[in-house]
Amino acid sequence: MRVSVKVNGTGHTVDGVEAGESLLRLLRERLGLPGAKNACEQGECGSCTVYLDGVTVCSCLVAAGQADGRQVRTVEGLADGDELDPVQAAFLETGAVQCGFCTPGLLVQTHDLLERNPHPAALEIREALSGNLCRCTGYEKILDAVRLAAARKAR
Repeated sequence: MRVSVKVNGTGHTVDGVEAGESLLRLLRERLGLPGAKNACEQGECGSCTVYLDGVTVCSCLVAAGQADGRQVRTVEGLADGDELDPVQAAFLETGAVQCGFCTPGLLVQTHDLLERNPHPAALEIREALSGNLCRCTGYEKILDAVRLAAARKAR
């Protein structure tokens, strides 16, 4: 099957996509965008979170064919050229990045949260990130990063 998709503002047409192939595989293996991580393949960990037409999804659960004619934004698409998005910068500055496996999904989900709610309360932050699992950080530095990014975006 042929899939035409716009990823991070650039159009791509991919031939030979298999019927059961995931959007995650299309992004990582066929388009060379390794940001979204392949961890659980069951939509449980959030490591593969991307935007699909402006809504966050676990790309491991979306068939590549479902993305045909649609827009995808990955963690690679959050930055503006060499300038990091405030969310990305905050994660680096607070030390919220450790092994990095969960980080792309957390970045996309945090970006989405702050687009929808620029001043989230602590409970709203925890709820928004509840679908993203991290084994390294204990979440405190991640929460610090979200608060820092929110404060910077509010300026």
